[in-house]
Amino acid sequence: MRRLRVGVFGLLGSGNLGNDGSLEAVLHHLRTAHPDAVVDALCGGPERVTARYGIPATRLHWYHAEYRTASSVAAMAGKLLGKLVDIARTAAWVRRHEVVIVPGMGVLEATLPLRPWGFPYSLFLLCAAGRLLGTRVALVSVGADVISHRATRALVRAAARLAAYRSYRDTLSRDAMRAMGVDTARDEVHPDLAFALPTPRSYAEPGTVGVGVMAFRGGNDDRARAEQIYRRYVDGMTRFVRHLVDSGRSVRLFTGDEVDQPVVAEIIATVGSPRVSAASVSSLDELMREMAAVDTVVATRYHNVLCALKVGTPTLSVGYAAKNDVLMAEMGLAEFRHPARAVDAGRLIEQFTRLEQRAPELRRTLAERNLAVAKRIEHQLTALSAAVLPPTRSAAGSAPAEFPTAASQEIR
Repeated sequence: MRRLRVGVFGLLGSGNLGNDGSLEAVLHHLRTAHPDAVVDALCGGPERVTARYGIPATRLHWYHAEYRTASSVAAMAGKLLGKLVDIARTAAWVRRHEVVIVPGMGVLEATLPLRPWGFPYSLFLLCAAGRLLGTRVALVSVGADVISHRATRALVRAAARLAAYRSYRDTLSRDAMRAMGVDTARDEVHPDLAFALPTPRSYAEPGTVGVGVMAFRGGNDDRARAEQIYRRYVDGMTRFVRHLVDSGRSVRLFTGDEVDQPVVAEIIATVGSPRVSAASVSSLDELMREMAAVDTVVATRYHNVLCALKVGTPTLSVGYAAKNDVLMAEMGLAEFRHPARAVDAGRLIEQFTRLEQRAPELRRTLAERNLAVAKRIEHQLTALSAAVLPPTRSAAGSAPAEFPTAASQEIR
């Protein structure tokens, strides 16, 4: 029996902790349930993925400056040529696998600025190649939302229709795909894959507040006022942090993506207090350990909020999309929500005060909800194996093993 070849695909290794956390959860499942599978990646940051996870990885785009704004004729020509070359590159990579997994991530949404010919185009190429070449493409616990931009919507909808397997991280995502014309009758809803990661022990430092910030500039429809949205968000979060410091608390700043670092630097410089520090983390595991060490969390990025809830820390979501609200409701904290695009420091302080007052009760609620989520995420991974991952030579459920490494062959 030949070894099962599995590919993982996405903006992995590109500096986003949530994306890499989803990858880590899937790799752990493969190592446990399918230890003979040979795994490699087509991703945004291949060097980082190989170094951290020990699997061969290929760059997602032929044109290395794909996500930079084309400022010259040569750059525009390079991008156009890259789109054509990527058709052959993607098909050649897909052909080498029996299964390709897109692990979690908001691959079917455009809640943050997104050009149709960037990742939506790449996802469409993947799913089209899978359908043409007989490789099963699985979209696993992915996020989705109704997309208004016509070209982006068309590419995302086509990609979803061509996938062999789909599951979503919440009912909002499944309903969005149904609204965009995808038959979701056989698609299931499971928790976000990050819930499958190990949960560290809580050892909160009294009086310490974790604040997760983001370089938030709105979504696709907000490009004309992106800087105004950014300024209001950063100013509001800065005033909130200053209030915490003035009331005698220590503040630990978190991020979920490398692009958020300027916000951290500005808040620290503006508040100018030794009580404000920044966490340095490179994975969701490290982020969860940091969040387990604070009394309460106020956060914006979806996976910042998720990690805080998972470790049982009372959390207030300064949300930028409906997925934040859905997650908070599912975990029993629906009333502790605040809009990222209209941060009101006064109201945020009032909400935070209530959060602190009810902290013991909320910790009990989160403990109960996390037990339920753990059972559901186990069902997702079992369902994934049953649907698209046939048994390998070693019996499922055997001891975890390192992957046999495929030849690290860059497609050119």
